[in-house]
Amino acid sequence: MHNGGDDLSSRLATQNALFTRYEGNEHRANGHYFPDRSLKAIAGENREALQLRKELAAVSTKGFGEQDQLSHELLIRELDQQIKDYDLKLYELPLAEGEGLHRTLAQMADDSFQSVADYDAYLGKLREIPNVLTQAEELAERGIKDDVVPARYLLEKVPAQCDTIISANPFLKPVRSFPSSITPQDQDRLRAQITEVVNDQVLPAYRKFRDFVKDDYAPHARTGIGLSTLPQGTALYQNAIHKQTTTNMTPEEVHALGLREVARIQGLLEDVARKAGFADLASYRAELKSDPKYRPSSPEQIVQDFRCYVTAMQPRLSELFEEYPKTLLTVEAEPATEAGFGTHHVDGPADGSRPGRVVVAVSNFSQRSLISDETQAYHEGIPGHELQITIQNHLKGLPKFRSEIRNTAYTEGWAVYAEALGKEIGFFQNPASDYGRLNLELMRAVRLVIDTGINADGWTRDQAVAYFRASGAADEPTLQAEIDRYVNWPAQSLGYKIGQLKFIELRERARQRLGSHFDIRAYHEQVLDAGSLPLDLLEQRVDHWIQAQEKTF
Repeated sequence: MHNGGDDLSSRLATQNALFTRYEGNEHRANGHYFPDRSLKAIAGENREALQLRKELAAVSTKGFGEQDQLSHELLIRELDQQIKDYDLKLYELPLAEGEGLHRTLAQMADDSFQSVADYDAYLGKLREIPNVLTQAEELAERGIKDDVVPARYLLEKVPAQCDTIISANPFLKPVRSFPSSITPQDQDRLRAQITEVVNDQVLPAYRKFRDFVKDDYAPHARTGIGLSTLPQGTALYQNAIHKQTTTNMTPEEVHALGLREVARIQGLLEDVARKAGFADLASYRAELKSDPKYRPSSPEQIVQDFRCYVTAMQPRLSELFEEYPKTLLTVEAEPATEAGFGTHHVDGPADGSRPGRVVVAVSNFSQRSLISDETQAYHEGIPGHELQITIQNHLKGLPKFRSEIRNTAYTEGWAVYAEALGKEIGFFQNPASDYGRLNLELMRAVRLVIDTGINADGWTRDQAVAYFRASGAADEPTLQAEIDRYVNWPAQSLGYKIGQLKFIELRERARQRLGSHFDIRAYHEQVLDAGSLPLDLLEQRVDHWIQAQEKTF
């Protein structure tokens, strides 16, 4: 093992070998499509992480270029987080974080199927689903023993979600139609094999998993909704804050920031209401809520709304960016099996063979509002997630893991920052659309208050609902889903507002320091062309760029 020294090329080669080893470990599935999530395998992964971290830390980065130093620091941090998560036994929460394993597996049917190989790979994944669910049950059982368990009221929803998936059977979606390039003989074979595996293996596994959650898991789950009700709740939540925001903020600091931001944004909304001719925000909100033109008449109207905004933004990107994706992303309605997920972005493949997708929430459409559609279209699509992730996927000369890192405070912070870019180039001209933008920003501030209230301060769900409703930041279906999210995925929602504020802070710093030499497109290039970064490393990168620019004038 090389321990440093003056041989720059040797040290770089050692570092690159360690990167390759890490990437191999991350993607290793021992011939399977899904990684082994047995307790033995997870313990082995932790030992490898400890060893890899030790070897990487022994490599001196003296003389390394900026990107090589960034890669070194990023992987050290990734490994530290992985080790910390293991120590806190987060692997014993197989249904926590995000949408739930049972729902994520059902989304495989939405992948791109262009060749026989794509279908055969899908068939292989389907055959492994029973083992994936069984391993999740085993991890959950260990969590019960260690008192590392989710909130009971959320687990009690899982059996019905499984029943919805079983009834809708989305797993057969790929064989309902085939690309014309696949021969009739292959179509018949694939349809028969996939149908057999789904009916004989996948659906029975889902029924078994449903019964396990209902009869064995949910009864042992925590009755309190926040992490503070678990024995290691304080440590778990502080770890979650660090992981999701890449800062060392305490719950108290986050909560206080949220209260300040709520007050500031509500002041801006009051200004919008008065400009629209209303005495106060409450009366303006009441008018918007009752105005039928802001109420969708169908799910299709919501989807079309998003498509119109994305289409209008595409030709304007050159005013804000030097490099940007030229292909228009796909906008589609959420399938019935994903009702309750909320509007979200799905990454396109890293090879660029197709663009990403914006999946639009349309369930309970009559209770929804069109007011914030424009803002969400920019957030999930362009210039938000679709632009940032596409650029990251196509970074040149960097280790593969750099294209796969997704720091929440960076990715979601960028998307919230990107929402307001539309206003800077002439969108959001009428008061109602600007209200929608600010009201959605208000929701990101409300998250800071409620997430910390639930997970640090012991708020009940009724308290969280009451605060959310009083803020006016979201319609009823949205706020109910949001609160479930803060319970199931603690601190994830904090990254949006904290990240947005950092992008704004760094931009204003650059604008003040560079004056007439400031170029918004150049700033965006600096914050985007190193991929997803922790906020402190993003700040260092921007500061170095500002200093370099100052030397040119």
